[in-house]
Amino acid sequence: MKPMGPIPPWFEVEDGMMLIGDCGAASLIGEAGDTPLFVYDMGIVRATVGRLRLAMPDGLHLHYAMKANPFPPLLAKMAGLVDGFDVASGGELARAMEAGVDPARISFAGPGKRDDELRAAIMAGATINLESEGEATRALAIGDATGMTPRLAVRVNPDFDLKGSGMKMGGGAKPFGIDADRAARLAREVIFAGADWRGWHIFAGSQALDPAAIIEAQAQTLALAARLSEEVGRTPPLVNLGGGFGVPYFPGDLPLDPRAVGLALEEALTLPPEILEESAFAIELGRYLVAEAGVYLTRVVDVKESHGERFAVVDGGLHHQLAASGNFGTVVRRNYPVAVANKFGAEPSDRPVTVVGCLCTPLDRLADKVMLPEVEPGDVIAIFLAGAYGATASPTAFLGHPPPHEMLVG
Repeated sequence: MKPMGPIPPWFEVEDGMMLIGDCGAASLIGEAGDTPLFVYDMGIVRATVGRLRLAMPDGLHLHYAMKANPFPPLLAKMAGLVDGFDVASGGELARAMEAGVDPARISFAGPGKRDDELRAAIMAGATINLESEGEATRALAIGDATGMTPRLAVRVNPDFDLKGSGMKMGGGAKPFGIDADRAARLAREVIFAGADWRGWHIFAGSQALDPAAIIEAQAQTLALAARLSEEVGRTPPLVNLGGGFGVPYFPGDLPLDPRAVGLALEEALTLPPEILEESAFAIELGRYLVAEAGVYLTRVVDVKESHGERFAVVDGGLHHQLAASGNFGTVVRRNYPVAVANKFGAEPSDRPVTVVGCLCTPLDRLADKVMLPEVEPGDVIAIFLAGAYGATASPTAFLGHPPPHEMLVG
């Protein structure tokens, strides 16, 4: 037997059936037409955003990093909940605008932006977070050619990282951003060239559950933004402090309490460095806002035994939920929280079962030797924390299987 992560506390049961947004999992599958199915509960997203707003300082901008989940109906709802959208491709830029997001509220980060993507962002009036001097040169040239004044921020590769983060985005050699010792010079060049300089984007890491680590990274980010701004000699309109807020995926993980982070940030922003007194500040979050709101539902098509081990074979797999399989960068595979949706809350069997997908690869393992109620063909397995980095972060074309269904409720 191997432990699994904690099931988020949002989900209730009625007559043995798990409810998602007050609807039974079976009825949602019927409405969608089939499994596999991602269901996103907008009520959970609203509650998460509301709780975060209460914890954070008044006036702090909240940006949604839409790479976490770009499902169009979700984006349309998010547009009314957050202050800005952070995109990472021309496709995401287009999808955000299709969802009704004002381009002035969009920032575009990510290395390797093509000229057509830079042009689209400049023509729309979105802010480009510059990742290199070369990108700045191309953006300025496109601005000159189109007669448009580009809105340009400088993404900084900080000389520190977010301790304990699942994915370190700063410190050392990185493909992201301008090294801190060159960032001020680039900002001055952008200003001198006549661009609309929008400030700093400083992202040190992601998926941290330790409030002290996030507090320390934010303090270092503020100090770095102040030092760079002094070198530029100008107050930045916006300082994007990055994100890093994690969610509890695995056994032993405890949920992050944002109140400690908010109190420390409120104290820091009440008396910021003088050069930042007129700046606006933002945090940029993706998975923290949407991960717990998503459930991946996949039907058991076979139950078999091999060398004394029981396997529940489902019609989904890592081609939809790569992260749950451990193949999204996890060094040691650990179990996401899972349940049998149509036997939710029932006592577990005395025999562990391994949940595997339908793909011809031993990597397609969604839950390893977990204790679940007796699993039978036709049962529905629910994999939680599926609201972020699911359908669009997985190899959906692998082996020619159809894409998953997606649905927004609440």
